[in-house]
Amino acid sequence: MGFDIVTTIVNRFVTAERALRTAAPHQLLDAVRRVLTDQYAADSVELYLADYGLTVLQPVSVLPHTLQPVSVANSPAGRAFGAQEPYVETLPGDVVRVHLPVTVRGDRLGVLTVTLPGGEHAGGCLGELAEIAEVLGHEVVVAERDTDLYLQARRRDRLTLAAEMQWQLLPGRSCVRPEYELGAQLEPAYAVFGDNFDWSATADRLSLYVTNGMGEGIEASLLTNLAINALRNARRAGLPIADQAALADQAVYAHYRGRCYLSVLMLDIELATGRVRAVDAGSPRLLRLRRGAVEPVPFDAQLPLGMFEETDYVAQEFTVESGDRLVFVSDGVYGVASPGGEAYGDDALARAIQSTRLLPAAEVPRAVLRELSGHRGGPVPDDDALVVCLDWRGREGPGKAEVRGCG
Repeated sequence: MGFDIVTTIVNRFVTAERALRTAAPHQLLDAVRRVLTDQYAADSVELYLADYGLTVLQPVSVLPHTLQPVSVANSPAGRAFGAQEPYVETLPGDVVRVHLPVTVRGDRLGVLTVTLPGGEHAGGCLGELAEIAEVLGHEVVVAERDTDLYLQARRRDRLTLAAEMQWQLLPGRSCVRPEYELGAQLEPAYAVFGDNFDWSATADRLSLYVTNGMGEGIEASLLTNLAINALRNARRAGLPIADQAALADQAVYAHYRGRCYLSVLMLDIELATGRVRAVDAGSPRLLRLRRGAVEPVPFDAQLPLGMFEETDYVAQEFTVESGDRLVFVSDGVYGVASPGGEAYGDDALARAIQSTRLLPAAEVPRAVLRELSGHRGGPVPDDDALVVCLDWRGREGPGKAEVRGCG
């Protein structure tokens, strides 16, 4: 590749990056449209964000939306979103439509769709366009602090107030690092009220919490918000996991005096070794897929957070191995009943984990919840359902993997 060509590529990418970084939060799409039209001869540019239920890609535009949502399951844009790879459509008249995943550190936000002249032109700039889509994703995440545009674009329907509170509490729905991949999903996405998950990583450790809320509506969401923020406060103070549970327990009890409490399964994973310290304070379940076999990971059950005053918690230990898949579920999964009254249970859950074993971690929760919907015999659940999937790869050796925070 000649020097002039390299210089041109660098200059136009820098121009695109600068345009995005200097754009007003609500004008990111306008900025990327201008730069892709001017620098890459794009005919059209559209941004789609995944809705809360992960079923459609919603167009970003000034409300009301002027474009139709695109299915995640059976569309070219959905193919790019699912595979996390650019997908190129060939259109009549020597034109191509390029669908580019918009993803931030493994958190799948949506797809950038760009229509370009075909042939060598599109092929020569595909890598640059993929990088621009990544920069756009980062800017969308930052912009959400200052505008509602992108949060509104994710809504196929109106969220209940309880669901609004729960989604705002989450770190993301997926995360990828050298040592692991994480994916999670809540249902019913637009009316969830109590179940929740949280994660955060440092250079050495991954903290993961899965909570099973008590109650309904706003009261359930308020309880979960109090507990999660108490856990975060204790974690950020550098306390061990058992002390985090004790501090959150005191915070919940001080407010509710035992009238309301919250179940949580807490894991603290050492990234270098896979050594796990866990506190099981209630009902979330953990199943492990290891070398083709699914088995529950047993814990000594401890009291939910806030049930009694000054409860002491004890951490248990186990080790994850490279290739392990851990699947966490709330009681809205394993306790849901069929029309005939049969509980979903561990056996059905194990079959669901087996049937989704070839999917990436980010796609497993939604796939398991689809199977759960079939067992339930209807699309509307009676209770929250939460699935979190952790694929563990581990480190190849000391110091070989760089880890950046998930949240």
